[in-house]
Parts: sequence; structure tokens; C-alpha cells
Amino acid sequence: MTATATEEWNHWTEARTASVTAPHGQLALTGTHWLDSEPIEISGLPGLWWASEGLVRLRAKADDDIRIKGAEAPVDGEVALRPDTARSPDLAELGERLLAPIEREGELALRVFDPDSARRAAFAGITVYPYAPEWAVPAVFTPFEAEKTVSVPNADGRERPLEVTGQISFTLAGEPHTLTVSRAGRWLSGVISDATSGSDTYRFRFITLPEPDESGHTVLDLNRAHLPPCAFSDHYICPFPPPDNRLTIAVEAGEKQVLSR
Repeated sequence: MTATATEEWNHWTEARTASVTAPHGQLALTGTHWLDSEPIEISGLPGLWWASEGLVRLRAKADDDIRIKGAEAPVDGEVALRPDTARSPDLAELGERLLAPIEREGELALRVFDPDSARRAAFAGITVYPYAPEWAVPAVFTPFEAEKTVSVPNADGRERPLEVTGQISFTLAGEPHTLTVSRAGRWLSGVISDATSGSDTYRFRFITLPEPDESGHTVLDLNRAHLPPCAFSDHYICPFPPPDNRLTIAVEAGEKQVLSR
């Protein structure tokens, strides 16, 4: 292991901790409230909320003090908020709380991020395996002829389609393996479990790989296998691994568990 590899991995672990502990990071999520066409009250929030024509809608009074992020005056009347899938999504603020509209498979919800959340206050770190260079291996990406979806359970108990774009093939300890992955911008991403899942590590983890070159070559660094958002808050809807992504070997690399005080 070179000094550069050590430093890069240390920077990565530090950045992960900084991200999840940020005032509106994953530990701050206190609710995901699904909306339909009928206006409803959301516990702990003023105003009425509903979904219509692909937008989250709010009716509030000025003294409710809900503000669209970047606006000087609070909402006074009815406004429409674009969800996170829009090119320019909207965010709202209520004091220190961040109100974020989201869209998943055509359904709209409002997420509430509270810097004073109990999970954020109790956070004591992320346990990780020590860096080991043998867990960073060459991989080859083979795209499917057409992008497809597989139905997988999610952390909230519902099955949802997971878009997948191809497979990576690689070798660990002399044994060949494949994993199904998706495109995330220029990068590849996947959901995996292994023989440590549910015991030494969380139930499943996420992987991210650099953009493949023209021949499909990339690198799978399992030292950077990381916990899904639902490990930090129960209000995320993370997908479980597809059947092809349940490794029988013990991947003793990457993040393990969330520690709480």
C-alpha cells in the first residue's frame, strides 16, 4: 500500500463522515411524507401539502414562515415546488429545517431534514475495515444491449424497479465474479451483499466505480464499499441487492456499521 493510496482512502473516509453529519446530511432526515392529490397536514409542519401535475404543492400563511430557498419573503398563499428529478429542483426552509420535494417512480413526497435530529445527535462514527490493496481489482464493464429494470425489495418494504445497464466482471482471490450495475452519470454504481452482511457489516452496501474506458476497463475498489442512506436514517427507501449481486464470499473491506452513543 503506497502512501498515496493511504492518504486518498483516509480523505475518502473523512469526506464520508463529513457528508453524513452535515446539518442536512443523511443523519438529519426525520421524515419522508408521501403525497397524493388531497391536501394534508404533515406532522410538525405548518401549511397544507399535496401533489399535482408532477409538483409538490404548498398552501401556507406568511406567519408560518416557510420560505423557498433563496427567497426573501415567506410563502403567503399557494406555491408549487419542483422535485429532485427536475433540472432545477426547489427546496424550502422552515427555520433550520430543510424541506425537499422528491419524486420516485412517479410518486411525490416531501423530505424533512432537521439538524437537531436524534440520529445526528447520537452519531459516534462509521466503523471500517483497514485499507487492504488486494480489495482494489481491475474490472471490465459489459453493457446490456438495452437498459433494463429488475424488481427488488426496498428498505421501506415495497418492491420497486431498479434500472441496470450492464455487468462488471472481476477476479477476487483467484475466483471470477460478476455484478450487475447501473450508470450514475459518468460513474457505475451497484448494490451488493456478501458473507459479512447482516453480521459484521450492514445488511447491504453500495459500490461506485470510475467511468469505464473505451474497452470497458475500470476498477472495483471494495475498500470504498459504503453504507446506504437507510443505515443512517429509517426514512430512506434504499434498494436491496438484485439476486445476482449477493456474493458468497466475505468482503472484509469498506464501511461496516454506524456507531451511536
